[in-house]
Amino acid sequence: MEDGVKTRLLKFLVRDKVGIRKSLLKLFLQTRNYTTCEVYDYLKKQGFEVNYRGVSAMVGQMHTRLGILRIYLKREHRCYSLKESHRDIVKMILTTPTGFPGKSLHSIP
Repeated sequence: MEDGVKTRLLKFLVRDKVGIRKSLLKLFLQTRNYTTCEVYDYLKKQGFEVNYRGVSAMVGQMHTRLGILRIYLKREHRCYSLKESHRDIVKMILTTPTGFPGKSLHSIP
């Protein structure tokens, strides 16, 4: 299962042209729960040009396709957090160059 998660994460990050996905993964490594609104505010403060719907779609993709986020309802908002079982994989991926030619996660701003 870890290899599948690792492969999906690498593919997710290789398509990251401006570093927004990497920044989002770093946010979720902070051992907190976040609403989509909090994630949106964080990315705006980081200087990314994003809209709320795009952030919502990206977080939803991380939950459904990557399978690395836990989701639960808090009042009327959904909260997301990184699954503890995937924390080490995410840390490793963020600090290791990818296996794709000419691509390195270190070069992503």
